[in-house]
Amino acid sequence: MKKLFFLLAATVLALTGCLGQKSPEERMYEVMENAVSAEKEFEAQQNPLVDLEKKENELFDKIIGLGMKEKAQIEKLSDEALSLAAKRKDHIEKEKESIQESRNQFKEASSTLEKIKDPELKEKAVFLIKTMNERYDAHKTLYDEYKKAIEGDEDLYNSLKSEDITLEDLEKKVNSVNAHYSKVLEANEKFNKLTETYNQEKLAFYKMAGLDGDS
Repeated sequence: MKKLFFLLAATVLALTGCLGQKSPEERMYEVMENAVSAEKEFEAQQNPLVDLEKKENELFDKIIGLGMKEKAQIEKLSDEALSLAAKRKDHIEKEKESIQESRNQFKEASSTLEKIKDPELKEKAVFLIKTMNERYDAHKTLYDEYKKAIEGDEDLYNSLKSEDITLEDLEKKVNSVNAHYSKVLEANEKFNKLTETYNQEKLAFYKMAGLDGDS
């Protein structure tokens, strides 16, 4: 019986620099960089989440390696795993709040877009806004699926402490958790791909607009 080992490592936005002037293109630059800055808290959650997932997976492997007669040890390790799962919940809530703040900062991009006169620049900006909004939506899906997966983990750990749980029931629960994490993996890959696309296209926009992204 093996629980899927998934490391939630999300790709983060690239921060460039800052400008003091306020042409439409430069205002667009400012809006985009403010959105990146708002995701610092999101970025800070990545390593702690990965560490918690590793520890939790190690605990699960230890639990499965124990005989059913070692109930006291199973309960102890299950409680430790539940504690780690609760900490993961805290981290993904911080992620969610950080992404929402970024989304709030980015809303101004649409109104700034209307002031850009150059057709090619405007087209590039339209694509950037579309990509970023898809990225925000992808994170919402990722958050929802990851939260369901953690709840599945918690149900599994509580079941491991039960006197009446059968091997068949445990396997069903593990399969259910793995199904959740498969969806998490899919959502995470989509989010990372959109983040990478946005980072690349943002730099292309800066270059096209003659903005110094290295300052």
